[in-house]
Amino acid sequence: MRKMIGKFLLFILFLSAISIPFAQSDAAAEKVYHVKIDAAVEKGLYAYLKRSFAEAEEAGAKAIILEINTNGGFTDAAGEIGKLMDETDPEIIAYINYKAISAGAYIALHADKIYMSPNGKIGAAQAVEGTTGNAVDVKAHSLWVAEMISAAETHNRNPKYAEAMAEPSIEMKEYRAGKGQLLTLTASEAAEPNVRYSEGTVSSLEEVLKLNGLENAEIVKTNVTFTEGIARFVTHPIVVPILLSIAGLGLVVELYSPGFGVAGTMALSSLLLFFFGHLIAGLAGYETLILFIIGIVLIILEFFLAGGIAGLLGAVAIVVSIILAGGNPMFMAYSVMIAIAVAVSGMVIIMKFFGRKLHLLNKVVLMDSTDTESGYVSNINRVELLGKKAVTITPLRPSGTIDMEGERIDVVSQGSYIDRGKHVIIVKVEGSRIVVREFEEKGENE
Repeated sequence: MRKMIGKFLLFILFLSAISIPFAQSDAAAEKVYHVKIDAAVEKGLYAYLKRSFAEAEEAGAKAIILEINTNGGFTDAAGEIGKLMDETDPEIIAYINYKAISAGAYIALHADKIYMSPNGKIGAAQAVEGTTGNAVDVKAHSLWVAEMISAAETHNRNPKYAEAMAEPSIEMKEYRAGKGQLLTLTASEAAEPNVRYSEGTVSSLEEVLKLNGLENAEIVKTNVTFTEGIARFVTHPIVVPILLSIAGLGLVVELYSPGFGVAGTMALSSLLLFFFGHLIAGLAGYETLILFIIGIVLIILEFFLAGGIAGLLGAVAIVVSIILAGGNPMFMAYSVMIAIAVAVSGMVIIMKFFGRKLHLLNKVVLMDSTDTESGYVSNINRVELLGKKAVTITPLRPSGTIDMEGERIDVVSQGSYIDRGKHVIIVKVEGSRIVVREFEEKGENE
């Protein structure tokens, strides 16, 4: 009996010994994904976060640390990111390392927990138009305020502070938000018991991990891929109108240049970059690219078809494809208007100050003229008759016929009636039109 008990104890010790490495490996396998938001909030960022969150879920990550330092960006992109965060299984911890302003504040509110660095700030989240910087219209503003309130309520935070961040009419003078001003909380204010928009003020990412019992977890840092980098650059609210302006100006310069050169290459490259970035970001579908190609084809057909209808439809197709590719039609419409203004300004400068002509139209429009300066005349111009004298055969009323050295010539008088048999002198020759005046044989100064 004792031997059996001894053997059983030895077996238990053996199982314990061999289970220790597996327990250690399981502990070491616990992962935390570290994802940064350190630029403008746009659809390129959404594509990057979507991939990063999917990788974290596939790896069975314990949590995702979202390190935020942004002045905001597009509200529609922030809305997509907020929805993505709510649908992600691992716990999402926002670490505001300096500032989460505007759309950045909205994203932070969708996190399960929020921590802030000592100099961190969150708030100032009024929705503004991307091109003008002015507040959006009443409907868009009302929707955005509701989005902020909903983000706070969904994650058990007092919604009145989120509302004050987006609505300037709400006063919170204790936090420097008078009437007409937006609420922005510091790290200490956000951590106050009555506010609780922060779980605590921390000095580093390591401290965030320690406070959540993740100090021994494997940290997986996600990086923006090359294509995601292009997408984030191209979809930036400042870059979009610049890119379209380069395309418009390049096309205008190409119209005034012989052949196809640098300007045309820059224009096409800008447009291809625009569509490539928006396709990667998930903003544009292939249907918008197809619509753009159809527009280009219609414009090319205009050089072979009369009427201008194909060219007009092509231009409309191109503009519509660009607006649809952006995801935010209003912002894209403003960007297209800016590009058109730049292109028209370039056209005026080229024509007015450089005197250039449209070389491209030379192939479809007859630019040559058959004028006298170019050596073209519709009939014989008998300039040798100037100053010659003749006699009228018929009365000139004012047209008639004269006899000049036996040659009958049709003429017109310079003004008054001239009777038959009068002496005249030829004073002007304009093609077939010969003008004479009466000439007195005696006393006339020739």
